[in-house]
Amino acid sequence: MQPHQLSSGDVIADRRADYARMLEEGGEPEAAAELMEQALELVPAWAAGWYRLATYLEKAGRDEAAIEAYRRTLALGPDDIFGAALKLALLGDGVVPNRPPSRYVERLFDDYADRFESALVEKLDYSVPQKLAALIASVGRHYELAVDLGCGTGLLGPEIRGRVDRLEGFDLSQNMLAKAGEKQVYDSLAQADLSLAPDLSGLFVDAARHRADLVTAADVLMYLGNLESVLAIVGDLAASGADIAFSVEDAGEGGSFHLAPSLRYAHTENYIRMLLARHGLEILKIVKSVIRKDGGKPVSGILFLTHKPA
Repeated sequence: MQPHQLSSGDVIADRRADYARMLEEGGEPEAAAELMEQALELVPAWAAGWYRLATYLEKAGRDEAAIEAYRRTLALGPDDIFGAALKLALLGDGVVPNRPPSRYVERLFDDYADRFESALVEKLDYSVPQKLAALIASVGRHYELAVDLGCGTGLLGPEIRGRVDRLEGFDLSQNMLAKAGEKQVYDSLAQADLSLAPDLSGLFVDAARHRADLVTAADVLMYLGNLESVLAIVGDLAASGADIAFSVEDAGEGGSFHLAPSLRYAHTENYIRMLLARHGLEILKIVKSVIRKDGGKPVSGILFLTHKPA
């Protein structure tokens, strides 16, 4: 969150908001909400303040009041950098969006970049890069060009670098791309939005259309619900005979996808199979595995290795 979003611009309101945060962290969400309401009386147009109030109200079990606060957040910031629409959907106030707002995802990972690897790898036992790389290695191929979609800080890059001549990474977050660049593993890095149509995504600035013989997406598709646009992008990137490897969080049986309390999407195997068939991609291997922890509990995922026929 940027400084101007953190601050209300009013010293007294900011001080009350700081106290409210301390109360919430101390296990008193009801008291935190009351103090946050006092802060918002001074600065009623503070979108970040309404979002914070909504989270305190939700933790206090006051869902109706939380819904109203999330609505106020969304009204004050239609670009929805806080993901209020996702919160409203989880609380039953509106349909689940097909994808989160791009500005929300970009802000989330820009803010998260500095602590991303320590939080994900050291605390949450994140294992997708190693498991996806092992799946790719099982084919025994060497690739001329690999495109890593949603590369983040570049955790997958070192795992597959030895199997590719050229490695390109794309991500929505500039801060994450900067961290990936520090690894000096990628031959090029660029910003791109996977939720957009292929001709709008900015993915083809390096003339990558139809020339990648390996396309990867490690732990990124859970930040999208409907995956039609991603499969279209993959189809445009991949050359004939290319392999495509990616992971999703496992939504279990039936349906297509759902929004989890983590604000990430989980997808069913049947939904992914249907999309792959629609886009003419053959399944080579499927592996189901625990891919991380969330709140101390294991999160189940599905790893796919697919192929675009020549």
